[in-house]
Amino acid sequence: MRTCVATNTRLHLIEPLGFSMDSKILKRCGVNYIDKLEYYVYKNYEEFVEKNKDKGRFYFFTRYGHKPHTSFDYSNLNEDVYLIFGKESTGIPKEILRPNIYNCARIPMTDKVRALNLSNCCAIVVYEVLRQRNYDGLFFEEPHKDKNFIMIED
Repeated sequence: MRTCVATNTRLHLIEPLGFSMDSKILKRCGVNYIDKLEYYVYKNYEEFVEKNKDKGRFYFFTRYGHKPHTSFDYSNLNEDVYLIFGKESTGIPKEILRPNIYNCARIPMTDKVRALNLSNCCAIVVYEVLRQRNYDGLFFEEPHKDKNFIMIED
């Protein structure tokens, strides 16, 4: 959620979720920026596809992908990109991956771990998309402090 707020990225959540969206629970977890997050919740994958299929291109991230996440061209600013990740425990179901095999990617890593933490994977791929789009809409300098903050002596 924080990565989405930091990058002006919409978050699409597909049920069943592994966590509660109850505002008291989110607040307790320190998610005090939820009011700045643009997010949607879907009953299932079919509803997500039905509501978004003609709005952009879908990319699926799985440890079973055969191409690195950097091999796709995400640079078209006129095309929405949907980055699809599965549950941290089980990943994306094979029934979803099979018909989309040519849009499946893997984040390269050693053979010493099975997979990375889901939030890390999301951040890695979101920033690759943004890098290819020259970080469109993001600040290259700290917007809350003087740009010479480091040089100012205390």
